[in-house]
Amino acid sequence: MDDLKVVSQEEWLAVRTELLDREKHLTRLRDEVTALRRRMPAVVVEKDYRFAGPDGPVRLRDMFEGRRQLVVYHFMFDPSWSEGCTSCSFLVDNLGHLAHLHAGDTTFVAVSRAPLSSIAPFKDRMGWTFPWYSSHGSDFNYDFHVTLDEAVAPVAYNYKDRATLEREGLAHHLHGEAHGLSVFVADADDRVLHTYSTYGRGLDAVLTTYHYLDLTPLGRQRYVNEFPHHDRYEGVTANAGHCH
Repeated sequence: MDDLKVVSQEEWLAVRTELLDREKHLTRLRDEVTALRRRMPAVVVEKDYRFAGPDGPVRLRDMFEGRRQLVVYHFMFDPSWSEGCTSCSFLVDNLGHLAHLHAGDTTFVAVSRAPLSSIAPFKDRMGWTFPWYSSHGSDFNYDFHVTLDEAVAPVAYNYKDRATLEREGLAHHLHGEAHGLSVFVADADDRVLHTYSTYGRGLDAVLTTYHYLDLTPLGRQRYVNEFPHHDRYEGVTANAGHCH
C-alpha cells in the first residue's frame, strides 16, 4: 500500500481499460483451456475401492449419490494426525452451497486416509457438512498420488516422477500426504471413469478467497499453508460461513 499511486480519474480510466484488454485475453485463454479439459479422454477405474462412510462401507460409485459426476477432494489427513491439514481446511472453507453443484448433476466429497473416528470430530469442530469418507486401508490415495510411499507405490506427484521432483527441488513431495482433486464420471454402462486430476497450484481454481483478494491492492498476503484453521482466528466461531 505504501507505493499505491494516486492519480486523476482520467489517468485511472486509461490504466483500467488497458488492464481490461489483458483480462479479456486471459478470460478467452481460460475458456480455451476449459474446453480442452472437457474433451479429456477417460480411464475406467478398475479397482473396487472400499471406503468408510458415516452410514457404513461404500464403493466409489456409491459416492455419486445418484448423480452423473463426482468431484473428490483429496484432503490431507494422515491416520496419525489429530486434525486435518490447515491448507486443505482453507480450501474446503471456500466451498459454496453444494445445491448448485448438485443442480449440475455433480457431487462433491472429501476423502482422507485418516479413520472416521478422527475425521468425524474434526469435521464437527469445523462446522462442515459436506460428505467426507475414509480411504484407510485401501490403495485409493496411493493410486491417485496423494499419499507418497515408495514401499507401496512408485512416487509421483503432479505428473512428475521421483527424478524430476528431486531435480526441481521438490523433495518434500517424495513422501507423506499431498493434496489434489480428482473428477469421475459414470457412463451409460454404470462404469466409473476417471477424467481429470489436478495438484499443487492447480487447486487455485477453487480458492475463491484468493480470487477476491486478487481484486484488491493488498493481494493474497498469505500462502495457503499460512492460513490457520478458521476457528483459530481471534473472535471467529467454527460455524461462521460453514460449508453445506
